[in-house]
Amino acid sequence: MIKSRLFRCRVSAAALLMAAGLGAGMPVFAQTHEPAKGTAQVAGTSLSLDELYRFKSLIGTTPENFAWSADGGELLFLWNDEGYSFRDVWSYSVKTGRKTRLTFLGKDAKPEAERPGVMQAVFLGKGRVAFTIGGALNIREADGTVTAVETDKQAIRKLAVSPDGSKLAFVSGNPVDTRNRVTLGGLLWVRDVAAKGGNVARRVAGEDDPKIYVDSFQWGDDGKAIAFEQADDRAVPERDIYFYAKGGLQNNRVIRAFPGDETTRARIGVVSLASGETRFYERPDAKHHIWGYGLSRDGKRLFVSGSDMEAKEHTIYMFDVASGTRETFYQLREPKHIRPDWQVAWAPGDDGLIILTDRDGWLHLYHQRSAGAAPRQITSGEWEIASFEVDAAKRQLYFVANKSYIPERQLYRVAVAGGAVQRISPETAGTNQPVWSPDFRHVASQFSSDTMPPELTMIDTAKPGRATQVTRSPQPEFYAQTWSNTGYVEFPSHVDGQKLIGRVSLPANYDPSKRYPLIVGSVYSDAVQNQWGGRRAHPTWGLDQYFVAQGYIVLNVNLRGSWGQGREHNQAQWHSYGTMDINDLESGVRYLVAKNYVDPARVGIWGSSYGGLMTIMSLAKKSDVYAAGIAGAPATNVWHAYPSQMWIMGPPDGPDMPGRYEAQSPLYQVQGVKDPLMLIHGTRDPVVLYSDTVALTEKMIANQQMFELVTLPGANHGWDNEGIVQTRFAFKKMVEFFDRTVKNRK
Repeated sequence: MIKSRLFRCRVSAAALLMAAGLGAGMPVFAQTHEPAKGTAQVAGTSLSLDELYRFKSLIGTTPENFAWSADGGELLFLWNDEGYSFRDVWSYSVKTGRKTRLTFLGKDAKPEAERPGVMQAVFLGKGRVAFTIGGALNIREADGTVTAVETDKQAIRKLAVSPDGSKLAFVSGNPVDTRNRVTLGGLLWVRDVAAKGGNVARRVAGEDDPKIYVDSFQWGDDGKAIAFEQADDRAVPERDIYFYAKGGLQNNRVIRAFPGDETTRARIGVVSLASGETRFYERPDAKHHIWGYGLSRDGKRLFVSGSDMEAKEHTIYMFDVASGTRETFYQLREPKHIRPDWQVAWAPGDDGLIILTDRDGWLHLYHQRSAGAAPRQITSGEWEIASFEVDAAKRQLYFVANKSYIPERQLYRVAVAGGAVQRISPETAGTNQPVWSPDFRHVASQFSSDTMPPELTMIDTAKPGRATQVTRSPQPEFYAQTWSNTGYVEFPSHVDGQKLIGRVSLPANYDPSKRYPLIVGSVYSDAVQNQWGGRRAHPTWGLDQYFVAQGYIVLNVNLRGSWGQGREHNQAQWHSYGTMDINDLESGVRYLVAKNYVDPARVGIWGSSYGGLMTIMSLAKKSDVYAAGIAGAPATNVWHAYPSQMWIMGPPDGPDMPGRYEAQSPLYQVQGVKDPLMLIHGTRDPVVLYSDTVALTEKMIANQQMFELVTLPGANHGWDNEGIVQTRFAFKKMVEFFDRTVKNRK
């Protein structure tokens, strides 16, 4: 159990469910923060947005990029113990329980610079560490001295030491030339670990053309070969994104395909380090997705896991490494499949493959021993597995799953032969993101919960159910605040009765005799998770806390298309952007209104990207439900989505086009918007084009529909995560808008 003077154990997941008690007073929530003695319970934090989002982070700096030593006795991680953004390299000894700061590169960094610092670090053995910072490779010797190496290369990343510890592989960008390149490129290099300095790495894969690049790689178990994925963007369209910023016209030229365009072609190669020769292993259609690949432990076979462009047919090809011959090992087609959550790995002893698939309706583990054989199911139940690792020596599988409760991510193991599933992580509700030691004796987990910002915890798998908290990241002021009460509700869809889950944050002094204004959002798929801030793709933890402190309730819904509730639940989203998803959001609003938590006249909704699509569609189709909405970087026109969105939208041809795409695009539905709408968008955005927001505003002007537009010059798709100054500005605009149109609505 994680122990701390200022944290106490959470109650069980079952006690968090509000479904049974919503109508009978305040639901049971777990409030694990203990306010300072003498502090009266208040609505929530007393901090302003400026104080919540500051350069010395209130919640601390997240420990990241865990890397184990070869013997599993020591862990590297990147962290800043003062709460600034610059991460240095730290180590933790499993034997002594001591953490040590290994680099001091951030000691002179100005807090307002918001520099990320070290990006990756790996052990080289004998007390030496390799790390990257600013795209440059450095080696820290055992005596603490730091030397820059491979200085003739740029954008170095993806460090990986060979299994025998003798070589370091990495990817770098292509050499700079005079042409206007639109990709970073990627060349694969190998360097002797024993080398002390200089530019001594040997290039083993990659092309001079940066549009043909090494996207990923894996060492073979014997360290004699490397399998890698080579991507080819030469046929993908290039697009100019012109925008004004810093007083002049700028151009963000990107490689960017739309549905129906040519896409990246990928193939897997294996390079022999002894001969330098590379063999590529071709699939029937190089345009199809690759989701995974791996060499057998004896190096004689190679699997490639992929699917068609719409992610409807999962196929695993098996290749003979020496001859290149191919056979279809596994194949399953599901016409309405929308999530490529598959994962594949070699079974112990190269005895076939372990496959994570939802072939029985839920994501579970299977063992298939030979091509075309019937897969044997290892795990089962109405819960799902997110990822797994194979302990070949002990013939066990370690995995992350929501077996305990849908919003959680806990750690488990099971024998390859099947049998009882054993929980490894403590009985503490929350989310684990694990990195297993090479011998699986320990697991380093980035653990977080609704009441605890992310921390590094350590679990001894021989003593399951207990964890040691290694880092302590939040600032002292964090513990002095009163934070929201966050818990979960279950309710049926008002359309088809499917069970839905909601994450609800209430003011700490919630009064059941009152009906509160409600903020639904930020809306997105996979948005209901027991971790600090809920959905962490956006830094909205402080915004949500501020809303609750100002007297709002905040709701999010695990809408259709999300992970964790099985295939029947997520496939209802097929061809249904702006239809089934917004129905699910409405079901959550209806539920809280029916339980007298929420004032039905004061409901706001907001989201970004796909969440912006849902926001505008909700205002257009459900004006009786919402008072106002905010759409950030809204995907208004699915004709301009990424081709991967065809998993849900379907292809842009057929007899039902263009009607099907128009039905899923706010641009063609916006005439129904009657309530206040704010649009927030960065002009440099290559994911959702700013020009699509302009097209929407042109329609609204023609229709005499009122709206507010917040333009962020030069901002990218992550408009609320590009620096504290911009975050504060955007969130203040949002608060002012919702206070005016929702909370204080006349």
